[in-house]
Amino acid sequence: MVELKTAAEIEQMRAAGRAVAAALTAVKKEAAVGVSLRELDEVARDVLRSAGAVSLFEGYQPGFATSPFSGVICTSVNDAVLHGLPSDVRLADGDLLNVDCGASIEGWCADSATSFVVGTPRAEDLELIATTEKALAAGIAAAVPGARLGDVGAAIGAVGRAAGVGTNLDFGGHGIGRRMHEDPHVPNGGQPGRGLKLRPGHVIAIEPWFWRGPGTVYVIDEDGWTLRSADHTRGAHAEHTVALTDHGPEILTAR
Repeated sequence: MVELKTAAEIEQMRAAGRAVAAALTAVKKEAAVGVSLRELDEVARDVLRSAGAVSLFEGYQPGFATSPFSGVICTSVNDAVLHGLPSDVRLADGDLLNVDCGASIEGWCADSATSFVVGTPRAEDLELIATTEKALAAGIAAAVPGARLGDVGAAIGAVGRAAGVGTNLDFGGHGIGRRMHEDPHVPNGGQPGRGLKLRPGHVIAIEPWFWRGPGTVYVIDEDGWTLRSADHTRGAHAEHTVALTDHGPEILTAR
């Protein structure tokens, strides 16, 4: 069931959004050549703790996972694009890092992700990140009262197709509120004019993710979590929690 949030409930979600945004900002600041993914997880953990926020990721175990998640952020490097477990792996010059963070405050949730290059960037990585951010912006712009959910997916998919990047629809955005994953599923593709009619009070996490190559097939590592491209092309991921209001979409996780 898709639940509408009141203005007061959306206000409570803003606090969680600020905590998630602060954690991602701190992680990006500390990410450098030689820093381990586990050290970045500790950075995010400290920020969430200071904000009185509870991680949505730590201990989470959906049906596809073989074990509970062991960090407060997902840290996916290069050809990994989703669900990367924080580890003792240290970042190298030119690594493309995707960081996802979710947290709740007083039971209200927010979820966001960002991608960036550590050290010396490759032009193609910067282009991929820009494409992913453009798709996120297009999806947010389409998420207005009176539109359909398919309009959001179509806007995201159009950006991906124009850039010639790989898009997989198995994982995408989602409703969010008292739980991290609520209805509806928000795919990164679709037909305009179809699907759920959007109304003020809907809150959704919009999250495009693309690979540099045209492939759409992924594999999951032996850790049961880390999702990477089967052809080892690099990926990027972007996400914001967005509330639909009478005045249009509002980003609750703006950094």
